[in-house]
Amino acid sequence: MSSSHFRNIAIIAHVDHGKTTLVDQLLKEGGAFRVNEAVEERAMDSMDLEKEKGITIKAKNASVHWNAFTINIVDTPGHADFGGEVERIMGMVDGVLLLVDALDGPQAQTRFVLKKALHHGLKVIVVINKIDRDHANPHRVHDQVLELLLELHASEDQFNAPFIYASARNGFALHELGDEKKNMTPLFEAIVQHIPPPKVNADAHFSMLISNLDWSDYVGRIAIGKVLGGVAKVGDSIWALRRNGDRERAVITKVFEFSGMKSAESVSAEAGNIVGLSGFKDLDIGDTLCDREDREPIPFTDIDPPTLQMQVCVNDSPFCGREGKFVTARHLRDRLMKETRTNISLKVEDTDSANCLLVSARGELQIAILVEQMRREGFEMLLSRPQVIMRKEGATTLEPFETLWIDLPGDVLGDTLQNLAARKGQVVNMSHHADRVQIEAVIPTRGLIGLETDMVNMSSGRAVMSHMFKEYAPHCGPVAGRITGTLVSMEQGTATGYSLDTIQERGRMFIGPGEEVYEGMIVGENPRSEDLPVNPTKTKQLTNMRASGKDKAIMLEPPVKMSLEHAIEYVAADEFIEVTPKNLRLRKKILNATQRKRATQREEAMGA
Repeated sequence: MSSSHFRNIAIIAHVDHGKTTLVDQLLKEGGAFRVNEAVEERAMDSMDLEKEKGITIKAKNASVHWNAFTINIVDTPGHADFGGEVERIMGMVDGVLLLVDALDGPQAQTRFVLKKALHHGLKVIVVINKIDRDHANPHRVHDQVLELLLELHASEDQFNAPFIYASARNGFALHELGDEKKNMTPLFEAIVQHIPPPKVNADAHFSMLISNLDWSDYVGRIAIGKVLGGVAKVGDSIWALRRNGDRERAVITKVFEFSGMKSAESVSAEAGNIVGLSGFKDLDIGDTLCDREDREPIPFTDIDPPTLQMQVCVNDSPFCGREGKFVTARHLRDRLMKETRTNISLKVEDTDSANCLLVSARGELQIAILVEQMRREGFEMLLSRPQVIMRKEGATTLEPFETLWIDLPGDVLGDTLQNLAARKGQVVNMSHHADRVQIEAVIPTRGLIGLETDMVNMSSGRAVMSHMFKEYAPHCGPVAGRITGTLVSMEQGTATGYSLDTIQERGRMFIGPGEEVYEGMIVGENPRSEDLPVNPTKTKQLTNMRASGKDKAIMLEPPVKMSLEHAIEYVAADEFIEVTPKNLRLRKKILNATQRKRATQREEAMGA
């Protein structure tokens, strides 16, 4: 097959605009599934976490055969925290499908990934999805997309992108509103007509940039990328030109092509196709594969810098090792280093302590997803509060700032503006649509920590927010942190209903009766700013004297159970999250109350 029969595209969209459903429809109509094959919904979201959270985390490949064409589709994450995934696949594709909801219009994640695609000079096809949704307004969304393309400095060719109107859920696409609703053929026609075939030289030497890595227990590491020139076959001897300057020779043991959602073995890797090659012991994303050692490596685009870092430490709590299989520093280090091989926006460094590692990432969600994966694999660890990565330029301290977009009901606008001001957010734009308000603001990354939880609480879950890295700028002074204190256990043992009944008068509880606690563990929250020591294990003293009045019935409020993302936003600088396969606990870094007090006094003395 010549390269003119290949089309390589990425699908980009905001979370929940129907991207993965659209890919499923293309796979079904392109014959990726047999007629009698049970098709799992949202087939491209293969990770458990993706299905649970309804978001795409890892960039994945699929392939559809339509008429004489092979259309390679890459499903990209929409969340800015996974920008590293987006960045590296842009070099594999020649065009993008920009998917926009016919009611909500372009959102922040749309903007983030589209900006990357335009920067790479990729052709755009706009798909306005969910046109059959109640109150959908495809004409308004059409104009909003054109405004966005102008704002992001699209070229004339990119600005004149074709528009397709679709309902992925109901399996139809239209060139014009009012056309007959039949199938996805208009979208296939637009892809073949408007997305150029890959620019390759089939007669040149073999060359391929590694854009993704996979692993097979049978063949080991698999390098995935677009073949930019030449042909490679099983048994060929090729070279890996590493980004660090090393050069390694190997023999291709397998060639994989994508067919539907699966990969199938092939005889050769042809120019223009996205393939997987095995035969190398050690490879990294960004390495070049080619026919000779003396070739020049293919340039690799640098990605946005990490803006947050967190400590990941060995679990040293009294309950450590009860639930997890992997609890040592070596286990943690090996697993985190393995993650950096396929996740190029993540950085892992050693610290002064042998039991602590420093993990840098694009955002707290990215770290939370990784830690959630690790706990499901049997790891235990401690997590610190996220810290923003600062920079120095001469005597000036610089910190990262983000552009923030919030879509919220008008009745919580006042509270939201007050919250943003306390977090050093500067509102730069505000627009009203019916009973909703859209705010655009510039805010330090520090101010984003915990904001999502505040917005959910203030708006009862009706607000939608997203953000995107803007720049490093001078430090803007202190940002208000958590204003509440905690209830800290003084004892180790089992919590009793009798004791919790008394303690709950002081604040909200994070634990229920029968749960095990230890000294220094955070069992609740109190409205004052300082921490209160409590004893949740106290039992009622029994005597042989009859009480003068009947015992009052114990009525316990249900405890607040936090998700990992919420816990990461919640913890203070002197606290850890204890993560195990079965539990999330909040605790003080120093468990003993006396030692904690001494440490505080030392810090105050040094500060004075």
